[in-house]
Amino acid sequence: MNLGSPDSTEVKDVKRYLDEFLMDKRVIDKPWLLRFLLIKGIIVPFRAPKSAEAYKAIWWEDGSPLIVLSKQLQEAVQKKTDLPVELSMRYGTPTPEAAYDAMLKRMPDVEEVILVPLYPHYAMSSFETAVEHMKDAHKKRNYAFTLKVVPPFYKHPSYINALAESMRPYLQEDFDQLLFSYHGIPERHILKSDPTKKHCMQVENCCFKSSPSHPTCYRHQVTITSELVAKKLGLRKDQWQQSYQSRLGRDPWLLPNTQVRLPELPKEQVKKLVVVCPSFVSDCLETLEEIEMRGKEEFIENGGERYTYIPCMNTSELWVDTVLQLVKETIEQ
Repeated sequence: MNLGSPDSTEVKDVKRYLDEFLMDKRVIDKPWLLRFLLIKGIIVPFRAPKSAEAYKAIWWEDGSPLIVLSKQLQEAVQKKTDLPVELSMRYGTPTPEAAYDAMLKRMPDVEEVILVPLYPHYAMSSFETAVEHMKDAHKKRNYAFTLKVVPPFYKHPSYINALAESMRPYLQEDFDQLLFSYHGIPERHILKSDPTKKHCMQVENCCFKSSPSHPTCYRHQVTITSELVAKKLGLRKDQWQQSYQSRLGRDPWLLPNTQVRLPELPKEQVKKLVVVCPSFVSDCLETLEEIEMRGKEEFIENGGERYTYIPCMNTSELWVDTVLQLVKETIEQ
């Protein structure tokens, strides 16, 4: 299961997609009426035309890159297993019901379905909402099969290896800094997801101090991913840094902000920059338009000399094998 995408680059389709996405109570966690007025009255009318132009800049002949790449991943996984493999999106199509029904058509006596949320890290606005959406559809349709979920795999050795090896070729040329740019979330989402209510962002060096909050802490998980990948690649601590992209609204979000850091880095003598986006396993609007295109523009305009974007793992063989391993381990639990 991946995020989803508009059906086309037409403003009406982008508007429909943004409506569904931003009205999700786990994405914008405001009271329903306030959320409705904010989304329908201000954000979507203002944002939809701009987003449509951004989608046009990255749209492929076959459609949305995220949808195309997700289907290619589905096909690549299917080639390596006899189990039926179907695809669902959190927003837009294909829906959870369509995925479940397609699976039942291929295997009417299926007893257990394994859900693989294509999010390495736990966040209420990504992993949690995807899982709950699939569970809701499962419950409403009263399907006979059980549903099992692959947990966040942010530190799984196979994932770390697949991610590191997908990055390695792009680090052979001389570079000043590697930037891990993760999707940003509001600070309050971190606090809400902390079951202890007293650890995340309240204890010094909280990401590195053992806590029951870590299984649901996005900030901890992305930090550990960066640390493990950097170690796997043999990078020194001064060769890489971490930031957060795709900020929305004025509430406090996780820092540092990628959009702020990119123009600053050349002034800090970082002239050759390599950027990777490990929140995403498939390239999409946030990686291709926001980071590869606009990010490069901001960096070069402010004195940068060379900017290299590392594509997502997409359909790399090590990543396909990782998906199968995650499924196998979940089945055996």
